Order: sequence, then C-alpha cells, then structure tokens
Amino acid sequence: MAVKAAEMSIFKWEGTDKKGAKIKGELGGLNPALVKAQLRKQGVNPTKVTKKGKNLFSAGKKIKPMDIALFTRQMATMMKAGVPLLQSFDIIGEGLENPNMRDLVNAVKQEVAAGNSFATALRKKPEYFDDLYCNLVDAGEQAGALENLLDRVATYKEKTEALKSKIKKAMNYPIAVVVVAVIVTAILLIKVVPSFAEVFKSFGAELPAFTQFVVGLSEGLQEWWFAFLFGIAGGVYAFSEGKKRSKKFREWIERTSLKLPVVGDILYKSAVARYARTLSTTFAAGVPLVEALDSVAGAAGNVVFKNAVNQIKQDVSSGTQLNFSMRTTGVFPSMAIQMTAIGEESGALDVMLDKVATYYEAEVDNAVDGLTALMEPIIMAVLGVLVGGLIIAMYLPIFQLGNVVGG
Repeated sequence: MAVKAAEMSIFKWEGTDKKGAKIKGELGGLNPALVKAQLRKQGVNPTKVTKKGKNLFSAGKKIKPMDIALFTRQMATMMKAGVPLLQSFDIIGEGLENPNMRDLVNAVKQEVAAGNSFATALRKKPEYFDDLYCNLVDAGEQAGALENLLDRVATYKEKTEALKSKIKKAMNYPIAVVVVAVIVTAILLIKVVPSFAEVFKSFGAELPAFTQFVVGLSEGLQEWWFAFLFGIAGGVYAFSEGKKRSKKFREWIERTSLKLPVVGDILYKSAVARYARTLSTTFAAGVPLVEALDSVAGAAGNVVFKNAVNQIKQDVSSGTQLNFSMRTTGVFPSMAIQMTAIGEESGALDVMLDKVATYYEAEVDNAVDGLTALMEPIIMAVLGVLVGGLIIAMYLPIFQLGNVVGG
C-alpha cells in the first residue's frame, strides 16, 4: 500500500535571536517540530509556531499559465546560481502565495525526491506542463544543460503569455464596454422610460414614431425580460459548448477569426510569432527539425497554421527546405519566409526565427495599441447613440408640446 507523501505547509513563527531581540517570520516545513528544529539551527529560539491559515480569496485560486512561467524563471535562476534541484523546489515553494501552486511544486519535488527525472515528474502533471515544455526539460537533462534549457523555456513561456495577454486585452476591452452599454440601456428601458410613458398618456396627442418605438421596446422588455435574459445566456452557453464539443465548429471559428477586419490581422501576426518562437526555442535546444515541427503544430493555436505546419513537416521529411515549404503553404508572410531562408543558408536558423518572433510580437503590440485607440471614439459614439437616442425619444413629445403651446 502506497504511503501518501507528506505535504509541506507554511508556518508563522515568533522567537528571539541570540541577543534576545524579538523576531518573527514565515517558514515552510512538514510540521511545527521540524520548523522549530530548523529555526534553532539558524540561532533562533522559537516561542510560537503556528500553521499559516489559507487566504479565503487565494485558496481556490487557479494555477494560470503565467504562474508556470514565473516558476520556470525562478527554477532557471536557482539552477544558474548553483542551487541543488530539490532545494530549489523548497525555496520557490516557500515564496508562493497561491496554495495550489505551492502544492504543485511540492508534488513535483516529491516525484524528483523519489528518484524520477525532472521531466518525468512534470509529465505527471500534463494539465500544467505540455509536451513541448516536458520535451525541452528532458533535452536539457540529457545534455547536462538544464539551467540553459530552463532559461529558454522561461523566455518562451513569458513571451507567449505576454502575447496572449495582449490579444485578450484587445478582445476584452470592446466586449466589456458593449456589455456595460447593453446593461445601461436595459435599465433605462425598464426603469426610466415607463415613467415618461405615464406622463405621455396624459398628453392625449399622438406620440412621434421614434418615441412610440422606444415605448413599445420598453413594454416588450418589461414583459419578456426573462426571455431576453434566457436567450442571451442560452446563446453564450450554446456557443461555449459548441466550441468545446464540436471540432468542426471550433475550426470554423479559428478560420473565420483570421478573416475579421483589424482583429484578424492581430490574430494572424500573433500566430506567426508563436510559430517562430516555438520553432526557434525547440530547434535551439537541439531538437531535430522534424520533431521540432511536431511541437510547433501542437502549439499553433489555430487550425490554419496547424495544417500548414503539418504540411511543412511532411515536406521537410522528404528533403524540402523549410523556407520553400513555408512558401508553398501560402500561409506565412514573405518577411518570415525570407528570414528563414537566410537562417538556413547561414546555419543560424534559431537566431533568425527568434528575430521573426520578436518582430511580429512587436507588430502585435503596435496593432493592439492602435486598435485600443481606434475603439475608444467608436465606443463613445455607440454609447452616445444608445443613451442619447433614448433621451431624445423621451423628450421629443415634450418639445412638440412646447411648440403647440407656443403656437
């Protein structure tokens, strides 16, 4: 029967130093007794050691890709400083705020302590460490250059996550504003317009067509608001489930997204950057080109590029040059193809691909900034039309009444 490995916890401690001065802090350990023993070794006389309670807001915190990127960077720094692997896990684990991330680091440490390689330990957590990550760590261990490979992986994760963050920023900003605009408009239609409608009834005159339309919309929303709400929620849920369960639907979304105005260009450039960054990282790590292309296809993030990379892999396997194969797919931009050709001729393919990735990452940054600047006046105009339109519709009858009275 397997014995469950003891989990490390964070303990708060209070005590006195050699001069009798009161000091306190936090320390990781398996239990209070071991923490006290560790403190005494450091010349501290512990008076109180208590397990640190989990933060209510961080207890259920999910492990994000950026957490993995930070962990990788810290591991690379520790290894370069000559800190032993197991001790690196302890030092990093103690400094983590997210308890779930701390548990993950501890689980990986226990696997390594049991005699497994670092890459094998990571492969047991595929939800956090993908094949590309594990393969690169494995290559580093076999070549005896783990610290250099971890540094490359850390750079790769940081760059790709920064790129994803930029894309999300470009998408989330207009979506958030549109949602707020819809909510504000719904509140005005449900709460404000009915008050005006009651006043209009006392006029006795026929209301302007625009006002009648808004009042009718308000009455319909008041009566059927639950149907509207259910319809929106159902649509979002159906889209989400369809994307998860239907490969064809997901591929259609990925293809269509590249054809969208402005946003499609950002997604296209980010896919090129991801292709170049992944291939540069894997090829520089000593992974053969055909095998490296396997990792690139898995990290493509878009079916158009995934299919193109798979086609490139077949061509390269049969002896075709990488740049020529990239050109025949009709997917990659000329600049990326030409830089790849120069890299192949000069024997510095990884360096040239890194330059391509850096160039297109900068292009995405500029495009996102441009989109944000473009969206601001458009969003203001949309909000102005929605809210201003409702106000005009409500005051039109009052203006007409004023004209009648004035006449």
